[in-house]
Amino acid sequence: MHFNQFYTQSALVLFLVASLFINCSDSKQESKSAVTENAETQEHQVFPHKMPEEKPDFPLSASAERMFDYPTPRVQDNELYSLFKYTKLEGFDYNGGDGTITRRDPSRPIFVDGKYYVWYTKRHTKTPPIGWDRAKEATDEIPSTDWDLAEIWYATSADGINWKEEGVAIKRPEKPKPGWRSVATPDILVWKGKYYLYYQAFNEPSGLRGDWCPVSVSYADAPDGPWIHGGDAVIPFGKKGEWDQDATHDPQPIVYKGKIYLYYKAAYNKWPDIRDKYAVGHGLAIAEDPLGPFEKHSLNPVMTSGHETTYFPFKEGIANITIKDGNERETVQYAKDGVNFEIASVISLPPIAGGPYAADMFTDSGNGRGFTWGLSHFINAGEPKKGYSIIARFDCDLSLDQHIPEYKKTGVWHKPEVYFAQKPNINNHPEGR
Repeated sequence: MHFNQFYTQSALVLFLVASLFINCSDSKQESKSAVTENAETQEHQVFPHKMPEEKPDFPLSASAERMFDYPTPRVQDNELYSLFKYTKLEGFDYNGGDGTITRRDPSRPIFVDGKYYVWYTKRHTKTPPIGWDRAKEATDEIPSTDWDLAEIWYATSADGINWKEEGVAIKRPEKPKPGWRSVATPDILVWKGKYYLYYQAFNEPSGLRGDWCPVSVSYADAPDGPWIHGGDAVIPFGKKGEWDQDATHDPQPIVYKGKIYLYYKAAYNKWPDIRDKYAVGHGLAIAEDPLGPFEKHSLNPVMTSGHETTYFPFKEGIANITIKDGNERETVQYAKDGVNFEIASVISLPPIAGGPYAADMFTDSGNGRGFTWGLSHFINAGEPKKGYSIIARFDCDLSLDQHIPEYKKTGVWHKPEVYFAQKPNINNHPEGR
């Protein structure tokens, strides 16, 4: 009785073990077959030699994934990629380079009645600037910075290289009106047959508290003026504690969706106690009339990299050359809605304070074509203690209507002296000024 029971139980155990072995063998065989099949399939999922036009439907590395997030996977085919080349302008005198004359921050050129117009910051002082950190020593005749004690001048050209300086456009008003200390950094808007200049209006030497100044506007019936004052602080400072509480700089208007989209810059995260934590962002203010009121976008800052504002219509949206400052410096970015920008390309040697010539900047066509040239500045034309800036021309291919292979290359070879000129240097100023 006990023997039979033991025999029965032993047989059952052996049966279960055998079944388990058979099942495991089958599973291993099935697993082996699956691996083989996957391997065979995987062999056909290796990234192909011929560049795909669209993202392949199989697993990719993070870098390969990003490649298809750009306008084109190959940078040479990217309409928002370009090299930049520079040309010295003719027609501007700098007083022998003694630092007493500077020209900087050119507006975007416009073409009217057979010639180009540009507006810019011009300083003509008895002495060169004494420096940002010595702003308390500045006087009514001694500037603190390159843009202190400046006015807005304009020039015309038939070819964009040879220029004729026509004279002052916006003078400094009498004290204590906004801008009595300096008017600088202009940009132009053409709207319903009239011309509008937006610019920074300083009431103190730059450096005392940073660049504390609002944006003013003047308008005229013709690009040669006369210019009529149209308002001050058209982009109001943010409330205390907001990112743009101290300044609204570099105004740049674009006509978009039937309204004026006015991009601007603000430096934040610095004064007065944490000046070495300097950061820059771009905001957007929108109005239905050039004189305002302007309403700031709720998502400001819409750009967290880039120093100067360099925006232009492109396809149905707006693009931007993001020049310096921030994690995404030296990129071109694009937003279909003019607000949510994404990186379209990575560039080198971009124009500093670039003002692109785009014929459709104010047409609101909904099909921006880009551009091939513009004006920018170099701020280090002088010698130590004789600092001044010069305006130059840049050429590129950020146009939908051109394909210039020279600008679609991915490298520029400079002489070793260019690199050796950048030897280590001690600069105690937190902003590198």
